Formats: sequence, C-alpha cells, structure tokens
Amino acid sequence: MSPPEHSSLIRRLAEGLRFDLVGIAPAVTPPGYGHFLDWLSGGRAAGMDYLHRHAEARRHPDSVLPGVRSVVMVGLSYNPAEPDPPASPRTGKVARYARGRDYHKVLWKRLGALGSQIQSEYPDAHVRAVADTAPLLERDFARLAGLGWIAKNTMLISRTLGSYTVLGALLTDLDLEPDLPFGPDHCGSCTRCLDACPTDAFDGPHRLDATRCISNWTIEHRGDLPDEAADQLHGWLFGCDVCQEVCPWNRKAPPGRDPELQADPRRVAPDLVGLLDADDEQVADLLRGSALTRAKRSGLLRNAAALLASSGDRDAVPALTARLADEDPVVRSSCARALDRLGGPGASAAPDAPGGDGTPR
Repeated sequence: MSPPEHSSLIRRLAEGLRFDLVGIAPAVTPPGYGHFLDWLSGGRAAGMDYLHRHAEARRHPDSVLPGVRSVVMVGLSYNPAEPDPPASPRTGKVARYARGRDYHKVLWKRLGALGSQIQSEYPDAHVRAVADTAPLLERDFARLAGLGWIAKNTMLISRTLGSYTVLGALLTDLDLEPDLPFGPDHCGSCTRCLDACPTDAFDGPHRLDATRCISNWTIEHRGDLPDEAADQLHGWLFGCDVCQEVCPWNRKAPPGRDPELQADPRRVAPDLVGLLDADDEQVADLLRGSALTRAKRSGLLRNAAALLASSGDRDAVPALTARLADEDPVVRSSCARALDRLGGPGASAAPDAPGGDGTPR
C-alpha cells in the first residue's frame, strides 16, 4: 500500500471510533514553536512551571515518540445542546468541557483502540496516544492536519464545529500522506473574543497572559488566590468560556453528539453554599471522573469561597464559618477572608444566627 492508501485506511478506522474530526500532520517542528518560546520568556505562563521545564521537548514530536513520522490528530465536540441556566450569585459557572466525563479518559480510550487497530494492520508500527498530557503543541498540529485555524483567543476553530472541541493525537512512525494545512484565518477583523474578556487577559491577537486569565487562577493556581484574582472571577468556579461564548463560529456550531462528553447536571451550575456544606464524599463524587479533578478539592472549595465573598450574600456565612475547621489550610484561609468581606468572622455574622444569649437575632 502507498502512503495515501495507508492514510485513507487510518482515517476510516478513526471515523469508525466516532471522532468528529480526523486529520494527519507531518512530524515536524510546529510552526508556532517560536511564538511559544516568546510567550514563555515574556512571563505569560503564570505559575505553570511545567511549561518551562518541558519547553525544549515541544520543539519536535520525536521527544514524545522517537522515530515519529506522522501525527494523526482527532477532535471531539462538547458543544452543549441546551443553553446555560441564568447566572446567579449563589451558583458557580463551570467551563463546558469540564461538565461531562473527563475528556482525557474519553480520548485515551478511543486513541488506544485506534492504536491497537493500526498495529493489527501494521504489526511493526509504533504508536503513542496523547491527550493534553505530553509535550506536544496540539493546536499547531491540528492546524497542520487541516482541522481548523488558531483564532485570536488562541483556541482552534473548526469551520463545522466551532471551538468547543477537545483534541487528541496518535503519533506513529508510519509514513502517512498528510492533509493540507488549514490555510485561511476566518476570524477576519472580528475581535469579540479579545474585547469580551472580563479581566483583559489578551494584550493582542494570539497573546494570552495567563497571569490575568480566570482559567489559570481557578484551575492551575495552587494555594491561596491573590486578592486581585479572588475579586475578578466573575462567577466562574472552574475555568472560563467567555472568549468562546461570544465567538460567531460557536453560534453556528451544532451540538456535540458524544454522550460521554454531555454535561452532568450537577456540574452545570453548582450551588456554592451547597458545595461548602457538602461532606468529603459528596465533593469527591462531584469531582470523580471529570476534569474538575485538576483543581482538586482544595481549589474548588477555595474558588467557591471567593465567589461567595464577591456576591455579598450573608446567607453564606454559616457555610463559610463551618469550613473554618476544614483540614485544608487553603480552604480555611479562603473562608476566613470571605467572612471578613461579608461582615466579620464567625457564624455570628449571619443575620439569622443566634445572638450571644442563644436567642435568634
């Protein structure tokens, strides 16, 4: 079989595994690698030190699979079928990709199946599956594979699916015929994503400053939130979708069809007081099997306390007060700070708490 015939077979195998997007890129230094290094040297990676540690590994995909010749890129849509419920100060917003099953596990399972099928057809082939867990500039390779273009908000946009997609890659030493790179940028003069960012995290097209990004603070940051970040979460408990919500391409995109990525109702708009009142098993159950585990219990409860502090809702005081005895020092300090914002420490700050003589206020 020729490289085009090999490529055609692998595309059919991938489509049979229900991937929404499939394309093949050559194993080369990604075109955006220089931009990535400039981004790091400019201090825009915030506390994500692992990006600095693995920067050199992103220069070429042979750091992930020695001898790699081709990168099979796949994508799945998680675009919700239903609109979000109205925003409320008592509920937290969760990025759409994190509402269903952990996309890493979904991609790993199917990429593993694709790898097994490829090795069945080509016993001497070597493959490695990657889903946001190896030093690979996946969006660059997705563009090289013809899946879409990299927008001004740094997201990959597909003409058919918009940007609500998750990407995975299967690296192989097979010599496959690559697809044509996606050429034109269909953002045009539109800057809605840049203009809508509530924290001004973009200092220009394709220039995201993670030190001002809500997703970084609510997901990647460990420990207490700085005051300026805690006060600027804009209702987001985990992640942020604002720059995608305003994109015209997402208004045209069809709902995702994959049942594993459909939203769990508990993760669409969690009740913040209910989250603080929940016991450890209930919190663990909310996180279990989802991308929310990236923030861990500590980060999720910390973020809930920060949002309640910004809400001004004094009905949250009892739940915050109870967490002053939490085993996690980050949770304790976040709740103490929230209580200070809401009118003073302790349950006595609640309008319906007992007074000093044991009678209701």
